[in-house]
Amino acid sequence: MESDVIVIGAGAAGMMCAAQAGRRGRRVLLLEHSAKLGEKIRISGGGRCNFTNLHCNAVNFLSQNPDFCRSALARYTPRHFIALVERYRIAWHEKKLGQLFCDGPSQQIIAMLKVECDETGVDWRMPCKVLAITRDTSAGEPAYVVRTDAGEHRSRSLVIATGGLSVPKIGATPFGYRVAEQFGLPVVAPRPGLVPLSFDPQTLSQFGELAGVAVDAEVACNGGRFRENLLFTHRGLSGPTILQISSYWRGGDWIDIDLLPDRDAAALLSAAHSSRALPATLFAEWLPKRLAQRWCEVNDLARPLNQLTAKAVRAIAEGLQRWRVQPSGTLGYNKAEVTLGGVDTTSLSSKTMEAKAVPGLYFVGEVVDVTGHLGGFNFQWAWASGHAAGQAV
Repeated sequence: MESDVIVIGAGAAGMMCAAQAGRRGRRVLLLEHSAKLGEKIRISGGGRCNFTNLHCNAVNFLSQNPDFCRSALARYTPRHFIALVERYRIAWHEKKLGQLFCDGPSQQIIAMLKVECDETGVDWRMPCKVLAITRDTSAGEPAYVVRTDAGEHRSRSLVIATGGLSVPKIGATPFGYRVAEQFGLPVVAPRPGLVPLSFDPQTLSQFGELAGVAVDAEVACNGGRFRENLLFTHRGLSGPTILQISSYWRGGDWIDIDLLPDRDAAALLSAAHSSRALPATLFAEWLPKRLAQRWCEVNDLARPLNQLTAKAVRAIAEGLQRWRVQPSGTLGYNKAEVTLGGVDTTSLSSKTMEAKAVPGLYFVGEVVDVTGHLGGFNFQWAWASGHAAGQAV
């Protein structure tokens, strides 16, 4: 079968790209290996799909080339996607920090993208397994030949929108990276992102019993700094602020946790230094009671405040506002929301997503070395990169 464009992967970026190309009159074939459409969209945002963020900016993304995402994000903004959502009369709300969610189920976004593709004449093959990809240059103008379990297909342009390695239970594979390597494109080593962090056995024995306790905290590591809820788990730490900082953390790094943001622990403790109260009693005014008690037990703070030296009080304040933790690892791709790394952006055009050295080959979405913060940024990258390629193929 002959097409102008073959898109492999019918996720957020793939469907956006296919619909845009179809709207330009291109004959588009969309291949998806899963029997279920848009599973990552479906499970996102607790089933409500955090589909974009009002404050989307290049600073919300990680990449070895931080400026790469600017062009696509500038040409397809959150307002563009909101307009599309509203055209389909999908009700939405801002939850916090610019994060936009559907009022109803995320299936509405999947259905919207499916209609966008269908109305522009996109041809579907689903489920369809790709067996091999070759580039035929024998006829003068190169063509991509995609051999599948549903036959062989040819096109002038090939778009890889197969995502990363996160959430393998819904079909994530390294397919996109293998295609990049096949055509000589470098790949930045993938690793889990937006993922809970684990404690070593000793730290887990100290704090594991706090599973379920949440606290407002500011966490910093390698230039990243985030303030939201931190959640203790039976394996370590999670919650929005930990998911955010996990994208900056590398094995062996320490993270700094401020358990009293917006407070001056040194001043608070200095003012209470003459008190006969136990530290745990005082800390319970600022922290969850279980955390306050356990913190004091771990740090051997069983004496009343007025029996502690000024030096000891300063050290306690420092510990509360700079609790240094060395995670033992992450919970891996099964618990990760995204994949860091991917196809090296130095090999791609920031305007079109096309491989500079391989005309007609494009990469969009999570498979590219562009990873957003938590809160709708990764979907906005999917829409923006898919739109950029869809306008170019």
